[in-house]
Amino acid sequence: MLLHRLTHMVSCKEATRLISQSEERRFSLGERIKLRLHLAACTACARFERQLAFMRDAMSRYRK
Repeated sequence: MLLHRLTHMVSCKEATRLISQSEERRFSLGERIKLRLHLAACTACARFERQLAFMRDAMSRYRK
């Protein structure tokens, strides 16, 4: 059953939505695997994930 759900790769639009939600909610195993597979293949989304992490870190330091 899990393999069936993993057969469809997520789009860049879906990947960026998941990346943006990563601080707000916990992902299912399927979502985590699909996102990791997408990020391994898509340099643009991987860059977006790094940029968002950088901004979140900067904002948390700014609040202190």
